[in-house]
Amino acid sequence: MSRKGNSADNGMMESFGILKSEMFYGFEKEFKSLDELEKAIIDYIDYYNNKRIKIKIDGLSPVNYRITSFKLCSYCLTSKSI
Repeated sequence: MSRKGNSADNGMMESFGILKSEMFYGFEKEFKSLDELEKAIIDYIDYYNNKRIKIKIDGLSPVNYRITSFKLCSYCLTSKSI
C-alpha cells in the first residue's frame, strides 16, 4: 500500500494534517474540554465537506461536486441506453 505512486494511500492522513493546520494549531488553548474540541472537529468536518468552495471543482463544495457528478453520470448512462 505504501509504494510509490499510490496516492490514495496517504489521503486520510493528508486530510488530518489539513484539519490540524486550519482549525487546531494556534487555537489549542481555546478548547476548555474534550467535548468542545469534539464539537469543533465535527463542525470543521461539516464545513470541509459541505460548505468549503473549491475553484478546482467548478466552485462547488466537495459533496455538491460528487452529487452533480453522479447525476450527470447516471443521466449519461440512461441516455445511452435509449
